[in-house]
Amino acid sequence: MTAAPQPPVTAQARAVRIGRRSAAALLLLTVAGVMAFGWPLLAAPSSGLAHSRDAPWLFAALLPLLLAVVVATIADTGLDAKAVAMLGVLAAAGAALRPLGAGTAGIEPMFFLMVLAGRVLGPGFGFVLGALSMFASALLTGGVGPWMPFQMLAMGWVSMGAGLLPGADRLRGRRELLMLAAYGAVASVGYGTVMNLQGWPYIAGLGTGVSFVPGDPLGDNLARFAAYCLTTSLGWDLPRAVVTLAATLLLGPAVLKALRRATRRAAFAAPVAFEGPAAFEGPAEERA
Repeated sequence: MTAAPQPPVTAQARAVRIGRRSAAALLLLTVAGVMAFGWPLLAAPSSGLAHSRDAPWLFAALLPLLLAVVVATIADTGLDAKAVAMLGVLAAAGAALRPLGAGTAGIEPMFFLMVLAGRVLGPGFGFVLGALSMFASALLTGGVGPWMPFQMLAMGWVSMGAGLLPGADRLRGRRELLMLAAYGAVASVGYGTVMNLQGWPYIAGLGTGVSFVPGDPLGDNLARFAAYCLTTSLGWDLPRAVVTLAATLLLGPAVLKALRRATRRAAFAAPVAFEGPAAFEGPAEERA
């Protein structure tokens, strides 16, 4: 008895193909982002950066420029009209979902959409979508400030990470859904943690047990940062993770199906061919 033949696996189309320039730009921004978020822990105690109160503002001014360069590079190398249209629709949906949880601890339903869209449309599209959605939602809710570039970068990482998960072409069904739900929950807590790193240095010098102390040993500052996360944001991060996990499990199958159907119909990977004008076929007296 032979097993039934398996249907051929079709590679999942990507809305954006990441070339060398796009990959280099993303890598540069990621390195700069790690420095921007983690400079209090990365700087040596004896360095001037560890004692500088201007560092958060310098990084806040640098990140928008780097984000603009990366988005422009990706758009120049891979975003066609169909991808731009889908990007606009999904970014508007994400921006509209974020205010639904405004004022309620941790209820941010936009996270599950960013994860699912990044999974289907790929890491390059996911990064641009996450950053643009956070920018649009900040304008919509009035949340514009020095923290906004950090939010854009962190959300871009969340959506890009979903696009980098394994099995994009083969993994489907319950296993994929469980993987995305677990990733969404972890990414939701991770987003809150890295955003804590952005705001934590501002409370330096307040003399509390959770304050950042410039120049202190790494272990001491890490202990203070852990206490800071536990006492300030864990009550938001855990509900965000639960909401993202539940929304992915409940709505994920329908949203994944809709996104994949839209991707197939958009035919991002289909080559564009231009044909010459058809030869005129008509009566002999008209051709003469």
